[in-house]
Amino acid sequence: MLRNLLALRQIAQRTISTASRRHFENKVPEKQKLFQQDDGIPVHLKGGVADALLYRITMVLTVGGKAFGMFEGTAYAIYQLAMASFPKKQD
Repeated sequence: MLRNLLALRQIAQRTISTASRRHFENKVPEKQKLFQQDDGIPVHLKGGVADALLYRITMVLTVGGKAFGMFEGTAYAIYQLAMASFPKKQD
């Protein structure tokens, strides 16, 4: 049992000490330059094609959902007004 624990300890130390660490390049200064440029492009579109696509999808869903909601609300109000105009007969 003790031998297994010692072997496990050695393996763990070796794995931790020799594990290669990934070095990431700091891209913050590049992004700061990109977003701080005064080129007339809104900040939410400076990320490229993906940002433009997400923006357009969001606008379509927002405007389309609002228009559908207004139609649905108007239709429901007319339906309720019609139901109130013709009360049910009491037996």
